[in-house]
Amino acid sequence: MKFRHRRREEPEINLIPFIDVLLVILIFLMLSTTYSRFTELQINLPVADSEKLKDRPREVIVYVSADGHYLVNKQAVEGRSVELLTAALGQAAAGEADSMVVVSADAAAAHQMVVNVMDAARRAGLSRLTFAAQASAEGKP
Repeated sequence: MKFRHRRREEPEINLIPFIDVLLVILIFLMLSTTYSRFTELQINLPVADSEKLKDRPREVIVYVSADGHYLVNKQAVEGRSVELLTAALGQAAAGEADSMVVVSADAAAAHQMVVNVMDAARRAGLSRLTFAAQASAEGKP
């Protein structure tokens, strides 16, 4: 019995189905991807002006030290609770609802301490709030 050697055919990769599958995946990704960033979070970023304000309302300056102590208009607040800080802010504002609270916090102060100042200002009925910052020395020639 004589067996013939069959001539082996080289395996061939058919690229057309592969390209079809890639195109379907590409179309699916293009249709399912949204291109608008942060659609669920609408925020307005703050803008800084270098001009001086002409008419400044009555200010209540709150200092927050790195170790968590508060000063309201350079008067120490005994304790660290929000209730004591609310009472001190209400006394410093003297019933004027248009007073502006200026938060001057140390760079090493805990974030929670600044949040406590914001909460105390809200409880005291002071809705105008701003943060003090100093200009960096690197930006100057």
